[in-house]
Amino acid sequence: MPFLELSLRVRAEDEHRAENALMDLGALSVTLMDADAATPNEQAVLEPGVGETPLWPEITLLALFPGDTVAELVLHALESFDDAIDLSQADFREVADQDWERAWMDQYVPLQFGRRTWIVPWNMDPPPEARDGVIVRLDPGLAFGSGTHPTTALCLQWLDSLVLRDKVVLDFGCGSGILALAALKLGAKAAVGVDNDPQALAATADNAERNGVGDQLTVYSPEDEPAATYPVVVANILASALDLLAETLASRVAPGGVIALSGILHGQEGALLARYAEWFDGLEAVQEGDWMRITGTRKA
Repeated sequence: MPFLELSLRVRAEDEHRAENALMDLGALSVTLMDADAATPNEQAVLEPGVGETPLWPEITLLALFPGDTVAELVLHALESFDDAIDLSQADFREVADQDWERAWMDQYVPLQFGRRTWIVPWNMDPPPEARDGVIVRLDPGLAFGSGTHPTTALCLQWLDSLVLRDKVVLDFGCGSGILALAALKLGAKAAVGVDNDPQALAATADNAERNGVGDQLTVYSPEDEPAATYPVVVANILASALDLLAETLASRVAPGGVIALSGILHGQEGALLARYAEWFDGLEAVQEGDWMRITGTRKA
């Protein structure tokens, strides 16, 4: 059965009320999008502060309803729920039913990072050229990172360039665990994943088990992480967090150890290079698209 999709443009201050009304009316899902996407007024929402949920000034809500829903009744009910919601730009369309998970996964293909590292979706066979490489298996639908974003790619390329045998790697802000998993597959003796999201920690542990390296990876929330030092540290978070956590991250790198910092927009690297120069030598910034990676070696 097809679905009925309602597109509704609202102001940021009306979003919460409109979303609640749509869910009360039986919406199966509500998606928030920038109403000015693909226009000169498009705005990126990046680096929210702790406890903040930034929104665009104008938002398009996409509400999905069962296919037998009557559009006119939805509009009448919305008006009854809250007559302050502007329904003048409401638009409906029919959306064909399909295997959404399969459609999402089929967008992804095996990806190579550096010389040896391959990220391969669970639903695909590794390509012949990956035969002599190291393979990390991930569900491409993971919200925490599957290697497709430049910030993750930059970190994977860096890990691929290192000699990791017998080393312990700290993945700070581990998300799906993709970087820790890659390090283990590249020869690291053990890895530690740290994240403030319990779902990310669960995803990392699960992915480690599914990749056969569960006994080599330990996960912690930041408050539970032991104050240890590591020869290799990678932190793929955001520039504001890298600045805030600079002293903590520096303290986690053993003398002579190396660090990679990512999640940095082009233009933000200068301040971070200056910030980390207190603890690291040989700091270098590398760019991919709009994103930067900083690497350096811990001073003795």
